[in-house]
Amino acid sequence: MKKLRIPTARGTVLDGVLFSQGASDTVLIAITGIHGNFYSNPFYYNIGHTLAAHGMDFIYAQTTDAFGEIETENRRTGKKEIVGSWNEDFHNTDEDIEGYLAYAQQHGYQHIILAGHSLGANKVIYYLSRHPEAPIDHFLLLSPANLEHLTSVVTDRQKALIRMAKATGQGGKLLPFELLGWITCTVDTAYQWAIDNILDNVHVEPEKDFSQVERIQQSGAMIIGTWDNFTYGDPAGYLRTINAHMQTAKENKLVFIEKTGHQYHRKEQELADRILELMEGWKEEAA
Repeated sequence: MKKLRIPTARGTVLDGVLFSQGASDTVLIAITGIHGNFYSNPFYYNIGHTLAAHGMDFIYAQTTDAFGEIETENRRTGKKEIVGSWNEDFHNTDEDIEGYLAYAQQHGYQHIILAGHSLGANKVIYYLSRHPEAPIDHFLLLSPANLEHLTSVVTDRQKALIRMAKATGQGGKLLPFELLGWITCTVDTAYQWAIDNILDNVHVEPEKDFSQVERIQQSGAMIIGTWDNFTYGDPAGYLRTINAHMQTAKENKLVFIEKTGHQYHRKEQELADRILELMEGWKEEAA
């Protein structure tokens, strides 16, 4: 494994990890979700080691919310920064993903697969909906987050407090309560989560807004555990609904990992093996 330091256009440096066993022309870049680090999502190790053992590289691609707080640096200012889920700005999604894509292109990968887990999958959707020219062969969405379900616990009173604090210039201050019951964050971050969320792009209900999904031009695959608890009891129907709104619906592959949930507990190696199958299939198609 090799630690990566990925600079973004705004200067913030992101931490990543490259799994590789030698020269490869193919890489899978996996964008993390909120608190989606190695400690909470150990399946990243399985994916990385499995792909590397079969001649394909893997990049564990942290964005700023992989931890509650983490110290990094800003290449433009030369100063240290404290970033995390506490002050994340979803509008930096493009820059974060482009930082990793730039690394892949600079290192000569001919085939790039862009993946994301949980909120990271929503970020991939957001990015691809805005960048049809993105230099990727396929997308891979792991357990895309049903944000309406997550934010349903935010009360009207809490939303009113967030709106008032933002309107009175307190956006950079910490929210006086934990958002969703577990996120310590600024008012600005809370406002994006609960009120104006640009990553709220997939839903259980087919009549909701899938406009970002509908703009994606690449084909790919989606994976979910059959016990995923963010889908109102129907993970398979959730993926099929998302896929039905895609231009490449007939080409896309849907994978269901039995008897596991949002983080693939006890099925980490099965997840890695299914991803390997997808990657090998795509590589054969490209040959």
